[in-house]
Amino acid sequence: MTQPAEFDAIVIGAGSVGNPTAYFLAREGLRVLVLDELSSSGQGQNKAAIGGVRASHSDPAKIRLGQLSLEVFAGWRDATGTDIGWKKGGYCFPAFDEKVEETLQGLLSVQRQFRLSIDWLDAEGISNRVTGINRAGLRGGSYSPDDGQVSPLKASESFTREAGRRGAVYRFGETVRSLVLEGSAVVGVRTDQGEYRASVVVNAAGVGAARICAMAGVTIPILPESHEAGISAPVREFLNPLVVDLRPGPEGRTINLYFGQDSDGQVIFCYTPKPPFYGENRTSTVEFMPTVAARLVEVIPRLKNLMVRRVWRGLYPMTPDGIPIVGWAPNRSGFLLGVGMCGQGFMLGPGVARNLASWVLRGRPEVDSDLLAPLSPSRDFFAARKEALK
Repeated sequence: MTQPAEFDAIVIGAGSVGNPTAYFLAREGLRVLVLDELSSSGQGQNKAAIGGVRASHSDPAKIRLGQLSLEVFAGWRDATGTDIGWKKGGYCFPAFDEKVEETLQGLLSVQRQFRLSIDWLDAEGISNRVTGINRAGLRGGSYSPDDGQVSPLKASESFTREAGRRGAVYRFGETVRSLVLEGSAVVGVRTDQGEYRASVVVNAAGVGAARICAMAGVTIPILPESHEAGISAPVREFLNPLVVDLRPGPEGRTINLYFGQDSDGQVIFCYTPKPPFYGENRTSTVEFMPTVAARLVEVIPRLKNLMVRRVWRGLYPMTPDGIPIVGWAPNRSGFLLGVGMCGQGFMLGPGVARNLASWVLRGRPEVDSDLLAPLSPSRDFFAARKEALK
């Protein structure tokens, strides 16, 4: 009988979390296997991301993870010689009403505790940074200049290439059928094509993470939620920061409009539908473009002549409290989770990956363990605490 192939670590999922995890592990000399049922790297929800990367969150753990991700993305070209479309344009949260203003200003003290570069600007300051923004009702806003944007497709390809250069093995088109258990330990993976063994198995399977966890008898509450986005043809650069408008949209059907101009001049945009679209349907909807177009033009009137190139829908793996799940699975040794990213897997991915790799290599996360405790897979997911900027 053929013996199972042996590795130091197996990563399930070649996406926003799995690829950087493989890279950081392989960089330290570990023998790494990455498994993905799709045909190539980054073909799950990674390619549906709009590419925004920020540390300007309300949750302390996400602030720190965002800072680590920014370090990786901002320094990637110098480290590898590869352009991944990094644009340090910042993030801007304009406030057009008192409620949003109070929310944003109330978060500044927490954000500044982590030395996050963020300021409150008056209406004139916001207008100077967001060209053409509608001044009607504008009260000011928060602005974090160190945040930015990256190409998800370029980043995924580059992480994969750099991990492979360091010895990581990628096997695409291979579906995980079960986990190999010895007592309470996860010691390997069985796929439709073979069996592999390792002392650590990392679940970075995105919307499929709950299914992988169930193979180990671990239950995690992740529910797919679909979100739609779009991108324009390139236009002359005019918009530096990525803009987030937290106001409810028409008739309360939307919240959280996000848009920015990437390094190629394309305007990329999305919003959060209300009520949410639960499930895995990724067919484009008829209401998306009329709704998002009206909101974009309301915020920046000059966008009325924008030519939209395409639209798409992706899936957010949502947790009940809007907080990612990062850490060792309960009651199962050797099983590490980086899942439930709630639509922020791309921006948090490298930061999460650095901590997952540190757990494997050094037995502890890179950041303070207490800081990551609220992300524990063993937490109470239905506690009152919620993420304000999820």
